[in-house]
Amino acid sequence: RLIFKTLPWVFFVTASSRFPATTGFLHLGGLRTALYNYIFAKKHRGTFILRVEDTDQNRVVPGAAEGIEDMLDWAGIPPDESPRRGGPAGPYVQSLRLELYGQASAALLASGAAYRCFCSPQRLELLRRDALRRQQTPRYDNRCRHLTPAEVSQKLSQGLDCVIRFHLEKGVEPFQDLVYGWNRHEVAEVEGDPVILKGDGFPTYHLANVVDDHHMGVTHVLRGTEWLASTSKHLLLYKAFGWEPPQFGHLPLLLNKDGGKLSKRQGDIFLERFARDGFLPEALLDIVTNCGSGFTEKQMGRTLEELISQFEVGRITTHSALLDLEALPEFNRVHLSRHIENQGLRQKLVRELQGLVELVYGDQQVHPDVLENKYVERVLLLRKGHISFLKNLVSSDYSYLWVRPSVSRQQLQTISAEADEIGKLVIGLMRRQAADFTVEELNKGLRSLQKQTRDTKYSSMMQLLRLALSGRQHGPSVAEMMVTLGAEEVCGRMHRALSS
Repeated sequence: RLIFKTLPWVFFVTASSRFPATTGFLHLGGLRTALYNYIFAKKHRGTFILRVEDTDQNRVVPGAAEGIEDMLDWAGIPPDESPRRGGPAGPYVQSLRLELYGQASAALLASGAAYRCFCSPQRLELLRRDALRRQQTPRYDNRCRHLTPAEVSQKLSQGLDCVIRFHLEKGVEPFQDLVYGWNRHEVAEVEGDPVILKGDGFPTYHLANVVDDHHMGVTHVLRGTEWLASTSKHLLLYKAFGWEPPQFGHLPLLLNKDGGKLSKRQGDIFLERFARDGFLPEALLDIVTNCGSGFTEKQMGRTLEELISQFEVGRITTHSALLDLEALPEFNRVHLSRHIENQGLRQKLVRELQGLVELVYGDQQVHPDVLENKYVERVLLLRKGHISFLKNLVSSDYSYLWVRPSVSRQQLQTISAEADEIGKLVIGLMRRQAADFTVEELNKGLRSLQKQTRDTKYSSMMQLLRLALSGRQHGPSVAEMMVTLGAEEVCGRMHRALSS
């Protein structure tokens, strides 16, 4: 079972990958880690598992775990096993596995690999301040490591609060990281013995994840590079338990294009925001892999299936991934075009666009015909490649698609004194056209019409027709407008404008 982890979530894969989830909502960094684990799992026919890490009760956000799973479903990378879906390795919420962590801690106490620590918060704070005053990194001084069994019994009989710490050993063995190669961190030289079980009975990250990965059969761990230095500590825990550790791979940081950290301010990088703003999940998956490594080559527009087929963990480099969010609308345009081209996905877009039209223009007496499936589908097909978001089609630039403009004959005559003649020519042309006329055919027809006028230039004729049909001076080509609206609607709009 492979494992994806990026606090506060955990996912696994069987080959197996796990991803951590609990204390916050899913952001782009978490999505990137989850995606790499999902891809690794599917590449090796594994199982993608979501495990909720809620052992730090002070950081738990109500509804966050559910929201993370919702966003994974939205992104198209749903876990195979999770708190919601269940599975053979459950429960998938760490706060429901406290008995298991208690048993693991007791085993370490019995073997001498762990010990009880009775140091008060006040003493620990003094140690921290003293280290900072001496410009040193704060660390526990391992004082309670040297308590005798009799001293421990006496303190327990006095009802003193305690935690359980893991005895760090010097001389750690090197390990080969899937991304960073051979690594070794002498944690005992730079850290004090870490707490593995808190006074409230909840484990810390180090114990809980080692215990869960073992019992859930995790064979690979893909997580953020910030955990690389802690891996030797985790390997010492595996050794103390006598368990076979998984293989570890640490993913380089995901940064802004200027090399700075992604900002969580105002929710700018959380998936809920992107979903709300109309971005397609495929666009997000595409951009967070396009800015990184692990694939055959960088190319815009890759599907999830293509990402899976191209992925090789050995291709992941140690360079930070620089994410240019300004390019995201262009990624969205490419994937929206793909959705429009696909008949099944296009029908979903039709329903979504119908809902947007009713929401935005429902109080402006929208003609029922503009909500017909064929009409909305025609709008999508003709605007394919020109829009980045579905919501673009209900902006003021496209209001003419849904609401008939109010244009007078006098306005048209300010453009050309031949407005009436041009209107009659256009109506005649539209009545002669076949039902399935194309933009190209109509452009030729309009060129021929202009030659039948006396003094009106082609550009002026297009300006007049654009105003009559849309009430606007800018937008798609006149021929495209006419094809979209259909012959009957074009004739009706020309007639109303020249009659008012």
